[in-house]
Amino acid sequence: MMGKKVVIFGSGAIAQIANYYFEIDSEHEIVAFTVNEEFIDGNTFEGKPVVAFEKVFEVYPPEDYDMFIAMSYANMNRSREHIFHAAKEKGYSLLSYISSKCSYMSQYPPGENAFIFEDNTIQPFVKIGDNVTLWSGNHIGHHSTIDSHNFISSHVVISGHCHIKSNCFIGVNSTLAHKLTMAAGTLLGAAVTMSKDSEENGVYVSARPTKINKTSDQIEL
Repeated sequence: MMGKKVVIFGSGAIAQIANYYFEIDSEHEIVAFTVNEEFIDGNTFEGKPVVAFEKVFEVYPPEDYDMFIAMSYANMNRSREHIFHAAKEKGYSLLSYISSKCSYMSQYPPGENAFIFEDNTIQPFVKIGDNVTLWSGNHIGHHSTIDSHNFISSHVVISGHCHIKSNCFIGVNSTLAHKLTMAAGTLLGAAVTMSKDSEENGVYVSARPTKINKTSDQIEL
């Protein structure tokens, strides 16, 4: 069975990655890209047409095409959230991508515009909202909830019964202990270990590495 025809919002690295994943690991067909008119730089991207978002419905009407928003975590995901709502207002259904190499064991499907990469482990009873990106290699523990408009980078461990509220960014190799809540707007830097709930819009970073007074050739491994 043929999949849906899809327009990707974006013309940067994440849009390029999304196009690649859809091409090699889905039955859907990417037919074009769209960005706001002021950001158009050329008529094509990845060999496909680029059209202005303000006029995309004239060329690729929502009755015949779905959309996928391929954007980063800029402005704590609020930029991606803004386009998510703008596309919905134009009448588009927003497709989700789940890698075939993801272990998705939850009985609850994600919301719209999820971007779930390879090697993620999604355990039973996990709930994932709209517009959530899970980069590669994360563990999402049982009964946890990830609300809409979040970005989880790589090799993050979220233990069971955690709640990630909206507009959070969780950096690579971070770890959340059991039954924690990350308040809305939480930013965790790389390799942060959280053992208590975060504060709204809180920023948490790990300790900086310490350089010792020896060079590597003086160390016996």
